[in-house]
Amino acid sequence: MASDKIKAKRAFVKDTCINREYSWLLFNKRVLDQAADTAVPVLERAKFLGIFASNLDEFFMVRVGSLYNEAVSNPEEKENKTGLTAQKQLDGICQVVSELYEERADCFSALVKDLSACGVKLVRATQLSPRQLKECQNIFKINILPQLSLMVLDAKHPMMQFENKRNYMLYDLAKGDRSMIGVMALNEYLNKLYRVGTGDSIRLVALEEIIRACGASAFTGYDVKDSMLVRCTRNADFDTYIDDADLESDFSQIMKKKVASRARMNIVRVEVDNDSSKLKDFVLKLIKVDPKYCFVDKRFFDYKFMFQLGKYLPESVAEPLKYKPFKGRVDDELASTPSMIETVLNHDVFLSYPYDAMSPLETLLDECSRDDRVSAISITIYRLAHHSRIADLLCRASENGKMVTVVIELCARFDEENNMYFARKLQEAGCTIIYGMENYKVHSKIISIVLNEGDDIRYITHLGTGNYNESTSKQYTDLNIITADREIGEDGAAFFRNISICNTEYRYNKLLVAPETLKSGLVAYMDREIAKGSDGYILAKMNSLTDKVIIDKLREASCAGVKVELIIRGICCILPEVEGKTENISVISIVGRFLEHSRVYSFGKGKDRITYISSADLMTRNVDKRVEIAAPVLDKKIEERILKILRIMLSDNVKARKLCADGKYRKVTGGEEPMDAQDYLLRHKI
Repeated sequence: MASDKIKAKRAFVKDTCINREYSWLLFNKRVLDQAADTAVPVLERAKFLGIFASNLDEFFMVRVGSLYNEAVSNPEEKENKTGLTAQKQLDGICQVVSELYEERADCFSALVKDLSACGVKLVRATQLSPRQLKECQNIFKINILPQLSLMVLDAKHPMMQFENKRNYMLYDLAKGDRSMIGVMALNEYLNKLYRVGTGDSIRLVALEEIIRACGASAFTGYDVKDSMLVRCTRNADFDTYIDDADLESDFSQIMKKKVASRARMNIVRVEVDNDSSKLKDFVLKLIKVDPKYCFVDKRFFDYKFMFQLGKYLPESVAEPLKYKPFKGRVDDELASTPSMIETVLNHDVFLSYPYDAMSPLETLLDECSRDDRVSAISITIYRLAHHSRIADLLCRASENGKMVTVVIELCARFDEENNMYFARKLQEAGCTIIYGMENYKVHSKIISIVLNEGDDIRYITHLGTGNYNESTSKQYTDLNIITADREIGEDGAAFFRNISICNTEYRYNKLLVAPETLKSGLVAYMDREIAKGSDGYILAKMNSLTDKVIIDKLREASCAGVKVELIIRGICCILPEVEGKTENISVISIVGRFLEHSRVYSFGKGKDRITYISSADLMTRNVDKRVEIAAPVLDKKIEERILKILRIMLSDNVKARKLCADGKYRKVTGGEEPMDAQDYLLRHKI
């Protein structure tokens, strides 16, 4: 088995490229490392474990689901970096993921010990005292059993449907000489944790443990021989292509049907807590899934309950076990200005989330909703907070007579229903709603504000790297520039006109816009640096790098002697530091308190340096198949602030991990003192 895992990992690395799926698994391993890092506060470690598990769920629903589809439709097709077919990738993924399950179990066991030392005891069913067991039996009978769905599979009821990511407890039942299967579907609205016992020590029993201890009692009159907890993950990678036959239908209704179809798509993963049970064989035969897609976790499948642990502790006890709370800064000038509009007309404004608050942007939109000079507001929306002040301000602007256009992306994976809700709300307020652009996801982050001052038209444009989401602005690092530059303003207004008529071939003055000019524009700047040889310099930060054209160009730059420094949080498909090929390329990844989300592309040094902030990662889907924007940083002071942030990240020796020539990530070493870039940026205004 060990040799199979080694072979799988070697197949994922070829020449100077790393397979995309393997690189993502390495990223999620770095998330798990945070859950195991004792330097991280213990309640935050618990959250990282929950994030790791949630990430893995989505990976199977989306990436494994996509590979499954490809293995069926194009079995001989090979990906363009390591030459693996979809099935070969699936085989390798299963080998690597089985190892991650083992590491997750070890990490959880260590967390249980450390939580216990802090006064929070997660009690297993087998560890319950007689008194605690009695208490759990009462909880089960009164609070849980009425909300469970039970079924017995026999000759009259031989089949069942496993819903996506729902836990089921299966029982091997007997009544007389008859053998049956008992099925208990756990209600997703049940509490995930229950407190038992008294005293200072906090003892928590998870729902799954109560079911293990008491669930068999629900099958009155049956002998229970064995039990097994099971969860199935279904493919969620449905096709969002819309053809001419759909033009007479409401796109929101089409998307509702597609989202609903997830419940019926094929199963791509099975999780069980009892590998030796014959119930496992029953499940795999019933759903026709290859055993290699079956993984064992004897405790839990869904670790989201780890986010809730803090609420069971007194605040005085919980506070030192969490990150120190903070509030995003508001620059003194912005906090005291009588008019955000006038401030932006006077000079560009820079916001760096989460270190800076989003409130100045909200203040600007609020003022624009009331200012008589503002005639039109246009915005792209990809993901909104569930309670969105941005949406409320847009509604108010429309109700005040402004022309408000909202390009809302209904194909934002797993946010489709939330976006459909806001689309209806904004439309009811009088906003013009555009559902993206004909088979291209609109992932751009832009607001265009038009001011009519008599014969003079002026513009204010917001350009950013992240969503207009108040919740994630406190958790994701994103960069924002609000500018009154006329050419960018004209580009912004033209952008929304082109979206409305599905035109991707427009050439903008200053903005690089995918799918037409973003990739070619960045490649042109790379060529400029390549022409300089060893005097060339490329500095970039992104979430993911997968595009083969970009990878080949970076390799060409390295061979020409150009120094290339990359900060890539997640997927990185280029292998750096390979002698004679990528030896001038360095890659670091930072996984820490905040999710690194900003994208920056900078070329050159000194006077000829040009820097862009962008909504786009350098992934083929972004640069070729989405509508994305890269905006030049015109204000040199803002550019220097952005590059200073990147230089601080390059000096990180606490959270940073360096991608090495063998495909492994290793802790960055060096530096006279510890440097945690995110912590530094929290404590210092840049």
